[in-house]
Amino acid sequence: MSELEAKEAALLAASAAADKKGSDIVVVEVGPVLVITEYFVIVTGSNDRQVKAIVDEVEKRLKEAGLHAIGREGEQQAAWVLLDFGDIVVHVFQPAERDFYRLERLWGDAPRLQLPEEPAAAGQDEQVVTPVDGGPLQQ
Repeated sequence: MSELEAKEAALLAASAAADKKGSDIVVVEVGPVLVITEYFVIVTGSNDRQVKAIVDEVEKRLKEAGLHAIGREGEQQAAWVLLDFGDIVVHVFQPAERDFYRLERLWGDAPRLQLPEEPAAAGQDEQVVTPVDGGPLQQ
């Protein structure tokens, strides 16, 4: 996997996690300081069911893109599940475990990727109201 492909895969994993309502999604470029992988994708799921749903969706979407996990750890407890795709590693935490391990602080000097804005957040400032005549009215 080239660096560009790894970056795209990390962003795809982040998008898949967001689709399953993962929160506090961060993509950290650890490649310059960590030899074994290029990117960490860090996500929070509110409970074990959501963690499992996020993990399954990430694995499914990356598999559809031609990437297969070479390791999967922590699935039984679902407090911290790790998916290893080689050049990217996805960490899905429940809130208490994420707060305890604080991977973002551990890799605080590593650059973070800008995540695309979600459609709902992008249009938050503008509200469209439809008047009685059917035409749009901006507020």
